[in-house]
Formats: sequence, structure tokens, C-alpha cells
Amino acid sequence: MVDIVVRKIVVGVEDVFHEGGPRAAVPLRRGWVAAVIENPYAGAYVENIQPMMDDLKPLGLAMARRLAEALGGAKAVQGYGKAAIVGQAGELEHGALWHAPGGYGMREVLGGAKAIVPSTKKVGGPGTRIDVPVTHINASYVRSHFDAIEVGLADAPRAREMVLILVMTTGARVHARAGGLAVHEIKGEDGLR
Repeated sequence: MVDIVVRKIVVGVEDVFHEGGPRAAVPLRRGWVAAVIENPYAGAYVENIQPMMDDLKPLGLAMARRLAEALGGAKAVQGYGKAAIVGQAGELEHGALWHAPGGYGMREVLGGAKAIVPSTKKVGGPGTRIDVPVTHINASYVRSHFDAIEVGLADAPRAREMVLILVMTTGARVHARAGGLAVHEIKGEDGLR
């Protein structure tokens, strides 16, 4: 068992009213939550790191709840994604430990969302920014919800830390008009369509 030590949690929310076109009747709300934690594996190669995924599950749930609440509640959420930034004394694989706890935390909070949660990860120092991919929560082929949210913290990650990130949106890109599967056409059988 790994003790998860959190230095801080930060939440950011934005309302997008337009992207140069007509003003949206209801703005798109986009948000993120980031937790800065100690990396217990920094500085040495450890063969078996998988147990930490279970230890991160409570943090994933807590972060997902906090972000959904900031966006108006779970029923308002239509898009999601996740990411990790690993400090320079760690390795990229440490960021992969966030895949299951972050994804399943959001799925549980959002009532069993079906689509795979897109993700990305990288190694970097304080101030490193990362583009977090976003797709629809129930159907990955809903093109109107393909998006990304840039996240970064000025003081993290320090060399022996990780920044764990969840993102959510309340709808399609403002002025989405690139075609593809529409939200009302989702069958919800396989997480794709």
C-alpha cells in the first residue's frame, strides 16, 4: 500500500460564450481539477508499481465529484478526459498509474459513462502545461465534443511530484459544425457510437 500525499488541489472553470460567431444561448462550461501529489517511485526504478492504482481510487473519486459539482452537477457533464504530468525524478510510466483511478472515478460519478476516457501524460518540471483531450462521455465518435483543455500549474510538478488531472465539459464546442455522429443519435451500446 502506498500513502498518497497531496500537496494541493486546484480547480479551474471557464464559460465560453462564443468563438467569434454568434453568442451561444447557453455558454459551454469547461473545467479541470488538478491534484499535486508526492511520487513515491521518484528517483529509482521500481518493478511493481501497479498497487498504487488502487491507492489512487479514492482521490480519483473525490476529484471527479469536486469537478462535476463545479460544473453544475454530474447531469450537466457531457465530455471528459484525463492527464498526468510527472516530475523530472519520475518516469512516464508513473503517469500511467492515473489511467484507471482517474477514468473509473469519473465514470462512477457520471453514472456509468460508457466511452473510454481519453488521456495523455508527460514528464516535465514546474510550469509544464499539457493539452488534455476531451470526448463525449458515452460515445467517442461524437465529433462535436472533440476538444482539449490546456492545464498547468506554475509551481508543479516538482522533481519528486506528479500532477494528476481530470477535465470535464458541459457540451459540444461552441459553434461545432464539423458533422459526424450527433448527440441525439448515440446508441450507447459500446462507448463508440
